[in-house]
Amino acid sequence: MAVQAVTPFTAFRIHRADGKITARFDQVTLDDLTTGDVVVRVSYSDINYKDALAATGTAPILRKYPLAGGIDLAGDVVSSADPRFAPGQKVLVTGCGLSETQDGGYSEYSRVQGDWVIPLPEGISEQDAMRLGTAGFTAALAIHRMEQNGQAPEKGPVVVTGATGGVGSLAVNMLAGRGYDVVAVSGKTEADDYLRELGVTTILRRQELDFGSRPLEAVRWAGAVDNVGGDMLTWLTRTVDFWGNIASIGLAGSPDLRTTVMPFILRGVNLLGINSSATPRDVRLDVWNRIATDLRPTKLHRIADRLVSFDELPLQFADYMTGRVTGRTVVKISKQAP
Repeated sequence: MAVQAVTPFTAFRIHRADGKITARFDQVTLDDLTTGDVVVRVSYSDINYKDALAATGTAPILRKYPLAGGIDLAGDVVSSADPRFAPGQKVLVTGCGLSETQDGGYSEYSRVQGDWVIPLPEGISEQDAMRLGTAGFTAALAIHRMEQNGQAPEKGPVVVTGATGGVGSLAVNMLAGRGYDVVAVSGKTEADDYLRELGVTTILRRQELDFGSRPLEAVRWAGAVDNVGGDMLTWLTRTVDFWGNIASIGLAGSPDLRTTVMPFILRGVNLLGINSSATPRDVRLDVWNRIATDLRPTKLHRIADRLVSFDELPLQFADYMTGRVTGRTVVKISKQAP
């Protein structure tokens, strides 16, 4: 079935007028969307912290207005000028400028560039693809890069900060599935059972940590996945073992990093920046292949146990802004999706 440019459909779009950002449901056509050579009928999207920032106007995520929100989408191809994709093919897109410079996944149809489109890996449904979304891809990319740099379970424990968030939860479960001894840093005592179910062996209270002040502190971990930044990341650089890797993913605490060169030149610690949006296509394909195989999370339905309708989407963002969300939320865009 082809969608005609004149056929109106629903998109949740973010607008800016007189310096004020608002978000609402609009009726649009393909002609209203940003350009692309592949048209996708969107079945599912998801909610990331970045989506909440954009929709509430808390941070200037969008570089142009208006745009449909949603940095992730999964669905089936309606039409394609790119010979790599055929109508009816199941695909996903994560990041790649969606809801930043390009209309995103909060739309019944999306138009995207072929280079961004990933064929749905075997054994992963459209809904599961959005249970994973950018969060799952980012967690897997972090582990992939760490292991390319020599990280291995036998070298010792890996600590995950911000462990109850979407990226943190998936990183914990993926690491545990690979055989790592996983330590979680979390301030949510009510989430202890959840973290242990995902595979955590030790839980540290964020509020009780002593970061110390020396350029090098006692070694505690073989590697780290950090979602926090700031003093937390500084502390990790001081406490990761020789030749260990720190994957820097987020800045929930602070964008600042105050450290010395000592961890890097005396212990050979590697600080790996993880940019999931601008990942080259060949790496993106490799990582999604690993997500479908050796990095496939065993507790995905536990991590992403919330499914909301498209109509319910605007009601979800407040909880993200106040830190009340554990795990992941999937948004059912199409009423016909399974």
